[in-house]
Amino acid sequence: MPARSSLSNRRVRIPTTKYPVEQYQLANGLRVVLAPDRSAPVVAVAVIYDVGIRSEPEGRTGFAHLFEHLMFQGSENLEKLAHFRYVQGSGGTFNGSTHLDYTDYYQFLPSNALERALFLEADRMRRPKITEENLRNQIDVVSEEIRVNVLNRPYGGFPWLRLPPVMFDTFPNAHDGYGSFVDLNAATVADAEDFFTTYYAASNATLALAGDFDVADAQALVEQHFGDVPARPAPVRPSFAEPDLTAERRDSYVDERAPLAAFASAWRVPDPIGDFAAYLPYVVLAEVLTDGDSSRLVERLVLKDRAVTGIGGYVGFMGEPFEVRDPTAMLLSAHLPPGGSVDAVLGTVDEELDRLATGGLVPGELDGIKARIVAQLLRDLDPVLGRALRMGTIAQQRGDAALTNDLPRLIGEVSEESIVAAAASLRPSRRATVEVVPGGAS
Repeated sequence: MPARSSLSNRRVRIPTTKYPVEQYQLANGLRVVLAPDRSAPVVAVAVIYDVGIRSEPEGRTGFAHLFEHLMFQGSENLEKLAHFRYVQGSGGTFNGSTHLDYTDYYQFLPSNALERALFLEADRMRRPKITEENLRNQIDVVSEEIRVNVLNRPYGGFPWLRLPPVMFDTFPNAHDGYGSFVDLNAATVADAEDFFTTYYAASNATLALAGDFDVADAQALVEQHFGDVPARPAPVRPSFAEPDLTAERRDSYVDERAPLAAFASAWRVPDPIGDFAAYLPYVVLAEVLTDGDSSRLVERLVLKDRAVTGIGGYVGFMGEPFEVRDPTAMLLSAHLPPGGSVDAVLGTVDEELDRLATGGLVPGELDGIKARIVAQLLRDLDPVLGRALRMGTIAQQRGDAALTNDLPRLIGEVSEESIVAAAASLRPSRRATVEVVPGGAS
């Protein structure tokens, strides 16, 4: 490998984005983000609610995801499956997803169906159809998802369900976001009504539109459909804070369906909202370590030592570095060949982190990594649906959707010094690791 460069403040030239964005708030508290783009006759409509897995009350694990399903079971003026029919009948697609810190619902349609999408989202924001029949049906659906995606799949829930309880101690951060069968089956209509009343207020949501529309026309349609959604106060967001680790934590579990051993390790990183400048170097560092054959850990562990069959690094347990709140972590996950040693691999990881912390980066290494990160950002933002989702989530969490345009520049400003300091902070004493033991082997 070439000699390491001395630390420098050289900046790579990074392309910028200048997507137009209008932001305002309705009288009922709903935040609105409008990102017009007349280049193609399509539009994306996204609603982001400030409630996710970490907001679930104790005894109701899996409730955020369960409620996401309930939001598709009819609403105040629409019967079950009507949302599906109206979107698909317009030539559009739709979905929703549950995350650690938010839940989103979105449509991508021809632009002449914009008002239809706004009506559909406003109708279920007023009141979804929460009935005993719908609740029991969706509990069964979610339970089957758990069986298919976690219990009956190799490496199911690894590492996003398995690592947090090793790293964290508090219920919001450590519990199973898919939920236990006991908690799901104990859910009542009253629980669902209370969850809706608490978290699905207009003042706890952001509506984001991107695509082919006139801003004044869109504002009028938003006011027409969402302006009379009843106002309720947004819930007080609880603190999810807990102290960093002061000693290494290790755990393991047997996966009867896994053919090979695997492990995932994580280290806490700075607050992605409150200390974004200190947080970003870890986003870049994860790529320095694992992005491509020339990256530090792939070159050493996969190509040279053959100690792992593959290794990946990323920030955030769901791999969403720009849509997550504190506390979060930088993760490394790897699968091992037969006879591989997790302890040996972790020892090599520590060696490579020390080498980076003391020797710095190869000339040009950081520029290439930044360019690839920014290229992915640009790919994510190019479709209007990706733009609506990211702008809506950033507005919800950070208060200003226009910060989306700053992300490429901020990545470009990450210095080599900050990467070196981030690597030096990843000590074994701050590390949590979970190991997958394959096929019942002891």
